[in-house]
Amino acid sequence: MPAVLEATRRLVRPETPARLRLWLAATLLITAALLVSTSLVMARVQHQVRVIGDEAAPQAANAADLYFALSDLDAQVARLLLTTGRDELAGTRIDALGAYRERGRQVDAALQSALATGDSPELVLRLLNGVGDYRERVWQALTAGPAAPGYYTQATNILHLDLLPAATSLREASEQRLSQAYEAERATQTAGVILAVVLGGALVILLIALQVWLARRFRRVLNPALITATTLTVLLLIPLVGVLVVQDRALAEARDRSLVPFLELSRVRAVSYDAAADTSRYLISDGLDLYRQDFDRKAEALQSGESGLAAAAGGPHHSDQMLDRWRAYRAGHERIVKLADDGKRAEAVAALTGIGRGDAAFDFSYYDAAVAELTASRRNDFDVTLRDVRLLLTGWPYVPAAVLGLVLLLVPLSVRKRFAEFR
Repeated sequence: MPAVLEATRRLVRPETPARLRLWLAATLLITAALLVSTSLVMARVQHQVRVIGDEAAPQAANAADLYFALSDLDAQVARLLLTTGRDELAGTRIDALGAYRERGRQVDAALQSALATGDSPELVLRLLNGVGDYRERVWQALTAGPAAPGYYTQATNILHLDLLPAATSLREASEQRLSQAYEAERATQTAGVILAVVLGGALVILLIALQVWLARRFRRVLNPALITATTLTVLLLIPLVGVLVVQDRALAEARDRSLVPFLELSRVRAVSYDAAADTSRYLISDGLDLYRQDFDRKAEALQSGESGLAAAAGGPHHSDQMLDRWRAYRAGHERIVKLADDGKRAEAVAALTGIGRGDAAFDFSYYDAAVAELTASRRNDFDVTLRDVRLLLTGWPYVPAAVLGLVLLLVPLSVRKRFAEFR
């Protein structure tokens, strides 16, 4: 027992080599912990940014594109039915056929992409089956002659009762995964900052304390190796924490100012296409009031300040222009409905499908051009920010290893001569 007490007293005496070994061991342990944790955190953040940019965000955009393409698909079928047998509207029919084929390719591509990424497979299979049924009814409608309205009603019912609800569920699921990816990145960033501050702060304190202890014990004011190690640690920690904070803020701003508005604009654009199709459906159904009511409901939603065009546009500079153009189309819709109610169906069809200024097709294209331009701009802004964040994170999983690896070499070097004095 006396021997144990004596060994303990010698261990804690500040002038013994054992005390110096404790300083060295603690410093090297903290350095190694900081090296491993920061390297893993930076690698993890880089991976999570890649998940957001290559998986979560594209899946959300793909689901939004699918919903839009399905909405316009049915609108183009309605245009095809209205122009059947009208030689003077052959140009409009060709345009509608081209648009129908393009939207069909977009639907197929979106579903294939969702299936390849494993994005809600049950919903995707349901949509694939539903699209097949829808196309069968469309083919029957386009070849049924006088019975075409009945088959088209079946087709549009499949779209609204099955396809669009499934596409909405797919969109919501993809947006939920996007939110989870952002939450995971935020959690890693927070943990990284905490680890860097706690472990980095502890390492800097240890290095300074060791410098002071060595100066007092061995009467050496400066230790170049320790000064260099301390400087390297500080020079690592400041930009590392800065990179974590900056990339997180950049991603959050890109989501709130670009990605979410893009998704919302895609949604309201799809609603507007479906509303425009209600004008055609009203004529095809010989004035079924259901379609008038559906149009009014969708039009009011688009003009709502909380969830419509104004909210999606993110500011009056863009929303005022889009709302003015939408109101112009809505006025054209009311004029077409009145013509149809007055028994002037041919004039109503001409007003709907004409491409001259003042015709409904022109007014809607003019409105849609503004929405499409802003939608593309928001998506491009997000892509640019994501590219900048990836560039910012380039190489950072290896920077802590390189810098703290030097610190691991410098700390033993700083006390090597002190150990030699005890030999």
